Amino acid sequence: MSTYGRLFRVTTYGESHCASVGAIVDGCPPGLELTAADIQTQLSRRRPGQSNLTTPRDEKDLVHLQSGTERGVTLGTPIGLLVKNEDQRPHDYSETDLYPRPSHADYTYLEKYGIKASSGGGRSSARETIGRVAAGAIAEKYLKLAYGIEIVAFVSSVGKIHLPSTVSSASSNEDDDEAQDALSEEFRHLIKTITREEVDKFPTRCPHPETSERMIQRIIRAKDAQDSIGGTVTAVIRNVPSGLGEPVFDKFEAALGHAMLSIPATKGFEIGSGFKGTEVPGSKHNDPFVRRDDGKLGTTTNWSGGVQGGITNGEDIYFRIGFKSPATISQGQATAQYDGTPGELAARGRHDPCVVPRAVPIVEAMAAIVVLDQLLIQNSRKTAASLLPELSGLPPSMVQPKNASAA
Repeated sequence: MSTYGRLFRVTTYGESHCASVGAIVDGCPPGLELTAADIQTQLSRRRPGQSNLTTPRDEKDLVHLQSGTERGVTLGTPIGLLVKNEDQRPHDYSETDLYPRPSHADYTYLEKYGIKASSGGGRSSARETIGRVAAGAIAEKYLKLAYGIEIVAFVSSVGKIHLPSTVSSASSNEDDDEAQDALSEEFRHLIKTITREEVDKFPTRCPHPETSERMIQRIIRAKDAQDSIGGTVTAVIRNVPSGLGEPVFDKFEAALGHAMLSIPATKGFEIGSGFKGTEVPGSKHNDPFVRRDDGKLGTTTNWSGGVQGGITNGEDIYFRIGFKSPATISQGQATAQYDGTPGELAARGRHDPCVVPRAVPIVEAMAAIVVLDQLLIQNSRKTAASLLPELSGLPPSMVQPKNASAA
């Protein structure tokens, strides 16, 4: 499917080397002030050719609003978004007439449809994500204005080089239950304070000078060897209301994981303590409740990553996504042609030696789309419930306290 979302619905279109790529956004609330400039900021952060760490493909990725707005205001009708493909070189991919690129989608797309795009990655290319980023920028503006929600992503690792606060320092002693890992004080401070401005100071988008420099050298080493390297992106969503998520099959983290794993080259997703949480006993992993200054309940720790029982609890939501090393490399690889004849493929074309720096705005966009969709669903439920007579005679265990309010 090329559509994501239930009430805020995003449909992307386009292949890597066709005339244009873009999206149709349906369900955007009317009355939102919106211009192309609101969308362009994130598209410019995603576009290729930003530094010697990315593909040299020269695309400006200028967005054109086709519908759904008038005089800079959304109408509530579908918003059409178009970005032209200007720097196309389909002849760079003639070798794929004979060879399916190892670990790329050439073979699987052919098996799926019986036909595939003749050049580039088609719909499997990261170029498809332009529509997502444009749609996410719209969602993000609404979330910021209506709820004060902030979304910031950053690169947390490249290859074996990790941001210090995300590396476990737990004892190797299997009987040691001390919980020393990514939820260090340094990490908690980073999650609460990191800004996009800080992230964008570094070409790697890793907000740690020494680590960023080591990452640069690692990416350049892969590039010089005509190879590639993977990494991880960590993201935080702040000020999300409690009560979002649709148990049991559409839990908030399930929707978030679905969205993140739909991004090209992703291989893993974890939220909160993630896999580290499996090493910590419940006595140390549980998040005790405390009364916050606003009168609502909060938690003293946040191993849960802002989600409990598939529903947001009002704390910061943080998660991490793993991106594999890009499949298309210029280094010769022993492989087979479509007919099974063995041979060697050295792919041409312009490719990222590491995708994670450019993946940052894509992760932010998909997070925004998920949150807005979940908010619209929850608000529709609340509106429907508010039209009913007030309930009475129920035990306290069934009714929300009057001094508390969900999303």
